[in-house]
Amino acid sequence: MEKKIHDSEECPKRRELKGSSSPAFLLAQVGAHAASKFAESLREIELAPAHAGILRILAATPAITQQALSFALGAPPSRLVALVDELESKRFVERHPDEGDRRRYALRLTDKGISTLQTIRRIARAHQQRLLAALSEEEQSELSCLLQRVAEQQGLKKGIHPGYRWLRAQECGKETSEPKIGYEP
Repeated sequence: MEKKIHDSEECPKRRELKGSSSPAFLLAQVGAHAASKFAESLREIELAPAHAGILRILAATPAITQQALSFALGAPPSRLVALVDELESKRFVERHPDEGDRRRYALRLTDKGISTLQTIRRIARAHQQRLLAALSEEEQSELSCLLQRVAEQQGLKKGIHPGYRWLRAQECGKETSEPKIGYEP
C-alpha cells in the first residue's frame, strides 16, 4: 500500500501545524534556500538568477523589445537595461533596431546565449533533483500541481519570478521584504 504524504510519520498532523511548521513558513524557508542554492550554482558560470530568467524569456519570445520585456517582468527599465548590457557584454544577447519602431531595440539570443541557456537548464535540472531528492516522482508532481494552484490563486505571472518586482521597489528606494530573483528552470 502506498504511503500518502499526510499519513507519514515525518509530517505532523494538520492540527499540530504552528509557527515554523506552518505551510507558509515552510514555503518561505524552502523558497529562500532554493533561490540561494540556485544563485550559488549560477555563480560558477558568472551569472545571476536575473540573467538566467532574461535568457529564458528571450528564448521563448525572440525579438521582444526591451520595453516589452521590462513590462512583462515588472522590472524598472533602467535596471533591465543594466542587466541586458551585462548579457550583451558577455555576447549572450544582441540588440537590433525594432522593425516596427527604430527608436526601440529588439533583443535576440546569440549562439553563445543559446548555448549558455542550455547550460543553465542543466544546472536548473540538477538543482531541482537535489532540492526534491526526498520526494518520489509522484510526490514531486503533486507538489508542483499544488504550488501551481497557490501561484494562480495569488495572481502570480506564470514563468515570471516576483523578484523582478523587487528590483523596481529597490530602484524607487522603497523597503521591501521580497527576495532577490530566484530559480526558474
